Amino acid sequence: MNDLISYLHDVFVVKFDAWVVLGFVAQAFFTMRFVVQWIASERARASVIPVAFWFFSIGGGVLLLVYALYRRDPVFIAGQALGLVVYLRNLYFIVINGWQSSAKQ
Repeated sequence: MNDLISYLHDVFVVKFDAWVVLGFVAQAFFTMRFVVQWIASERARASVIPVAFWFFSIGGGVLLLVYALYRRDPVFIAGQALGLVVYLRNLYFIVINGWQSSAKQ
């Protein structure tokens, strides 16, 4: 039990710095995308992905990528960088389709 307490103290107290705060803020952004998606789906009574989902994905993804670069974690860096491509591409489709629909009206 002392080993667990010592480990948790090291991780959450000794190593706590501004980068850890950035990591938690980034994770909060990333988590918010699920919250907005859940609320939108509950309201529509169907599975919906609102535009805010992609903005939170990009915000959280960028901040987590910065954090991963600082930590020099290649797995984390690759995962966040590739995810950002998907999030940006989806937002691109939303913007292009929005412009095309307003041009038709």
